[in-house]
Amino acid sequence: MSKNLVIVESPAKAHTIEKYLGSDFTVLASVGHIRKDTKVDKNTFDVTYEIDPGHKSVITDLKKAAKAADKIWLATDEDREGEAISWHLCEVLKLPKDTARITFHEITKTALEDAIKNPRTVDMNMVASQQARQTLDMLVGFDLSGIVRKKVPGAVSAGRVQSPALRLVVEREQAIEKFASKFSYKVSGDFGFDTKLDHEFETEEEANNFLKQLINATYTVGAIENTPGVRKPAPPFTTASMQIEANSKLGFSTRTTMQAAQSLYQSGMITYHRTDSLNLSKQAIASMASYVEEKYGKEYVKVRNFKTKSASAQEAHEAIRPTDINREVAGKNDYEKRLYALIRGRALATQMADAKIETTTVTISTPTEYNFIGKGEVVTFDGFLKVYGRIKENELPKMTVGDKVSANTIIARQTFAKPQPRFTEGSLVKKLEELGIGRPSTYASIMTAIQARGYVVKGESEGEEREVNTLKLENNQITSEKVTEKYGANKGKLIPTPIGELISGFLTDNFKNIVDYKFTANIEKDLDLIADAKLDRVKMLRDFYGPFNNEVLASEGIERYNNARLLGHDPKTGEAIYAKVGKNGGFIQLGENEKETGKKPRFAPLPKRKSVKTVTLEQAIKQLELPQLPRTLGKAKDGAEIIAAAGPFGPYLKAGKYNIPLKDFDPYTITLEDAEPLYEQKRDSYIADWGEIQIINGAYGPYVKGPGRRNFVRIPKDVDPKTVTKEQAEEYLANKPKKTRRPAKRRATTKKAATKKK
Repeated sequence: MSKNLVIVESPAKAHTIEKYLGSDFTVLASVGHIRKDTKVDKNTFDVTYEIDPGHKSVITDLKKAAKAADKIWLATDEDREGEAISWHLCEVLKLPKDTARITFHEITKTALEDAIKNPRTVDMNMVASQQARQTLDMLVGFDLSGIVRKKVPGAVSAGRVQSPALRLVVEREQAIEKFASKFSYKVSGDFGFDTKLDHEFETEEEANNFLKQLINATYTVGAIENTPGVRKPAPPFTTASMQIEANSKLGFSTRTTMQAAQSLYQSGMITYHRTDSLNLSKQAIASMASYVEEKYGKEYVKVRNFKTKSASAQEAHEAIRPTDINREVAGKNDYEKRLYALIRGRALATQMADAKIETTTVTISTPTEYNFIGKGEVVTFDGFLKVYGRIKENELPKMTVGDKVSANTIIARQTFAKPQPRFTEGSLVKKLEELGIGRPSTYASIMTAIQARGYVVKGESEGEEREVNTLKLENNQITSEKVTEKYGANKGKLIPTPIGELISGFLTDNFKNIVDYKFTANIEKDLDLIADAKLDRVKMLRDFYGPFNNEVLASEGIERYNNARLLGHDPKTGEAIYAKVGKNGGFIQLGENEKETGKKPRFAPLPKRKSVKTVTLEQAIKQLELPQLPRTLGKAKDGAEIIAAAGPFGPYLKAGKYNIPLKDFDPYTITLEDAEPLYEQKRDSYIADWGEIQIINGAYGPYVKGPGRRNFVRIPKDVDPKTVTKEQAEEYLANKPKKTRRPAKRRATTKKAATKKK
């Protein structure tokens, strides 16, 4: 064993560090947290910790290595979570309090050598802050989840930080539902370049009258204005801005972004990826400026320092940047390579000159009181745009004031006003950051939590079509036509489910502080104060938990919360029609509950894009006219009966022995003609079928499926799946490679390694 033992939390990080430290150092990983909090005393806020059962062998190896080493270095991440892991290692491995703690914001030889020269001890204030956050989340999660499961149908759990995030999504959806879409007629003119009229018309008649005035009109260049301007590069990435930009430009979810960034950091390619600092080290700035000058020329260099606005950000930390700006490509897969290119381009741009832009505005005079405005934009010096971002250039033709110009076409188009857009993961992170909710290490988990619980889903619709009216003036003739446009697209946007709306409403009505944006942001500030030794952990927890516990106790008397609405009565039967939410979402109910009347009510789904709060009686009656599920569509060519049904995992077709998910069809309206190709495609995907053992041609190639769940194995690429026998298929299943499992995260059932810590 080497004289020095370095302990980090990740095997990948350990592997990278080991390359830079000499033979006197052995680097081992704790593989995350080795203990977890399992119980909190609600009076003293003492925490009981327990060894994670999946870490027993890891701890055994660490204890053995620690005993053999002359010196131990704790090198977990530089944030509060990393500090807490180091403290747990000290406790479990029984290390002295003066054990060396080192931090670094990049895994490079220089950074590691500097860290070794400047060790400190575990910062117990940071540990206390992490404990306070964990305790809060545990108390709120346990108490609140118990209440919502009792009171809200379909509820799974509720969290301290996820609840305000859910409220944001729900409130945005409610604003969209309430939005009254108005329209106006916007006029554009093609003069060899695009222009827009400086006025809008409220009605088709007004727009038509305007176009009539332009018949045989003469148009003149009334004014030309050239305006020089500059575009400055954006600051380097923080965690939040990286997630926002990766979502916008690359289409990455926050989770995908953080996984790729973590891998890049652990392999030494970028600086630490959990940061809210905009600071760049002098060495990094000098290196980037030098690279820019050598690659593009001195005129492209502009050295900049960025100041972090957030009071909680630590200037000793850095923004996210490459560890070596000369490395143009990095990453093990496409996700990492694309994210690295984004990070590198953004960082490099910060040390580059402004882009110079010249904007030309041309006013085209008409015989009316209104004018057409054309705008052109050209880049006169690209500056930082050389490496990051772009501007769509639009150069106008050469003109002088007084020139006569001709219009090819003038179009007045009916244009509908749009509501605020739904949140994407990126824009929701941006909003949370603006409100001070969450921290760099929590944004991805917030996005994951609200979707995993079924409270928010990502939209899949490309939008619906609607007709819009257009009036066209061409060759002194006015024509009118209807054209179609898509509206309401929600693909990739965050949409609350009926259950998500219900939970948010319940929490807003009964736990105002939990979903209050300012209150949640102030808790984050309190956690920062604990880390700075300006607030006592126990006092902070007591001040929070006392009022919260009173709300929990008061909520026990609340009736079950399903937000049911009596919409009216069925004109045919006189029975009541309700809009309700159940464990699988919103629905329409005709008649009273079976327990009360002895008669089973009739059910129908909510109309698309309607909630329990917004559906009308007329819409509900129309939904109740839909056929009941399951509904028989008919028989396929081979005689198999095809049935459309709805199950806990969504609508599907039952055809013979196959269940086929319905993604692009409605089970209430799908026809036999639509269903047959889906059945044939499913049937054809089965290359062989021996009952419990089948050979299926899946999305990633042919595989053998055996009895039970998740019992499958891919067929080798050099084997024709049509030639595989049942005996060979059984052999593939028997010899399939074993999955390597991550350490279990379930609560331990073994003896507790309990420790109490205030």
